[in-house]
Amino acid sequence: MQLIAGIDLGGTAVNYTLIDLDGRFLIEDLCEHPARSVEGPDVCLQQIVDGLAIAAGKAGVAAEDIIAVGLDTPGPASATGVLSAKGSTNFVHPEWAGFDLPGNLTRLLKRPVSYLNDGNAGALWGHFNIFGRAPATSVSAIVGTGLGGGVIVDGRVVTGRAGFGGECGHVLIPTQRIAGLETVDPHCNCGRIGDLESVCSLTAIRNTLLPAFLAKYPGHELASLDVRDAAKKVRGLAERGDAMCLDIFRAQAHALGLFFDQMVNVFDPDALIVGGGAIEASPEFQAWFLSEIRAGMPVQREEQADIPLRIMPNGDTAGARGAAIEALRLVSARG
Repeated sequence: MQLIAGIDLGGTAVNYTLIDLDGRFLIEDLCEHPARSVEGPDVCLQQIVDGLAIAAGKAGVAAEDIIAVGLDTPGPASATGVLSAKGSTNFVHPEWAGFDLPGNLTRLLKRPVSYLNDGNAGALWGHFNIFGRAPATSVSAIVGTGLGGGVIVDGRVVTGRAGFGGECGHVLIPTQRIAGLETVDPHCNCGRIGDLESVCSLTAIRNTLLPAFLAKYPGHELASLDVRDAAKKVRGLAERGDAMCLDIFRAQAHALGLFFDQMVNVFDPDALIVGGGAIEASPEFQAWFLSEIRAGMPVQREEQADIPLRIMPNGDTAGARGAAIEALRLVSARG
């Protein structure tokens, strides 16, 4: 048996999956343990190696059957997986600065290791789940603490010259067109004003949306809480029909609508995909959120109005799955 491993290395957890050469996943549920990335590369990479053997045991296969590995991490990093000179956003140990993750993991595992950033890996899984290996184009937006995503053209991830392809969160949108934000200048942690992440993320709820909408709803129960605690309660209250929290999520959905409108006119995609913790909610809330994204999109050409808008499946395992699919593509290309 020959297998491909997918490894999603985050700031707090490492997630694993295994896939055979026909594209069948051997691990269907979550297979993860806490990440030790804050302890630096040496500790973290050995943990990855040890965890891969545990994942193989869980799937009932031998670790020796794994012939290649796909890895994804948060950025910023180059297209080949060399972390920024300032290190990764979520890996605080100083030795991560300029670290070649795939290269060093290849030496430890003695197997080829391919790399995607976590947004692109999640986007690739969402695409593969819909289209399989058929050539198609999709755009994904993944709403979490920040906003990741990716663009898949003819089944391949657009990584770009320096690895920043598909940085959906930092695309500028006309935020003044969003109800409730007409006079607000949303700031992103990257320094931009009015990009998608500055409106559509948990950070945006905390920094911009909650203060803006609390001013319109005096006496709301969240006003008495610390803004960090209050921001985490917005989705739950929105699911229960709270008017202000629904307005906040409506603003985020309309921001996504404006972003997807740009992507439709650039790529004419076969599908638009939304994922992330923001929509890990009830099917009713998901359906409402998708309808609000549609409502936030300017009128489309008749030929483009039927582009499907989908929820990304398997949100917790999307990164590992996408990383495995990319490694499988490279193995298949080598024959």
